[in-house]
Amino acid sequence: MNGRGWGSRRPEGVVFDTDGVLLDSAVLHAAAWKIAFDACLRRLAPADGTQPPFDADAEYRRLVDGRSRYDGAEAFLTARGLHLPPGDSGDSPGHGTVWAVAAHKERAFLDLLRTQGVTAFADVHPALMALRTAGVPCAAVSASRHARTLIHAAGLAGLLTVIVDGTDATRLGLVGKPDPALFLRATALLGGRAQESAVVEDALAGVEAGRRGGFGLVVGVDRTSRQSTTALLREGGADLVVPDLATLVRSVWGERG
Repeated sequence: MNGRGWGSRRPEGVVFDTDGVLLDSAVLHAAAWKIAFDACLRRLAPADGTQPPFDADAEYRRLVDGRSRYDGAEAFLTARGLHLPPGDSGDSPGHGTVWAVAAHKERAFLDLLRTQGVTAFADVHPALMALRTAGVPCAAVSASRHARTLIHAAGLAGLLTVIVDGTDATRLGLVGKPDPALFLRATALLGGRAQESAVVEDALAGVEAGRRGGFGLVVGVDRTSRQSTTALLREGGADLVVPDLATLVRSVWGERG
């Protein structure tokens, strides 16, 4: 199967990103990053306007979406020319180390999660049901260590053959996106091969991971309906960009979805 034109062959397995593809949780992650980064900028950056607040749309998508907490914090700080010592994963929330900034984001996310909660997008359950009926095994992947719990709470676990989350990544020493390690781990657990499988992502780092992993079909999901986002996903390597998973199922597996 060739990702640029899969022809009559269909992916034999599908690996879905979780935040922003299956769960409506990306907005909470973006808001949590903004809380942590803006606090960091207020403390570290000069008050002369050269360091504007974190852009929870553009910068979130470009720099932190799909990455682990540490990698996301490091990518943003580097992009802004701010250099902090790495610190340790046990650092308390703050601004003195990269891990401290990541911990601040984690605390903010948990606070938002308690007050707002997370649900699955309306199209997800029917799409996963259609793929299950078609005999296509599905996996969910996330850099977040909360993903497994949230997937179960959203009632999706029974429709997924495999879940690989941030806890698994830490335990197995898997590198985060744009490295394809998480996707390849999920594909192996599904019993498939990358070239015969699809990756479905809303993040540029995830699309890049799909390409680097040699997946036969790399799908971008643009739930924003913004032409600019669709263009970025295509430029990043997506073979196909869809507005939702129902469209994906119809486009690739026919009218089953």
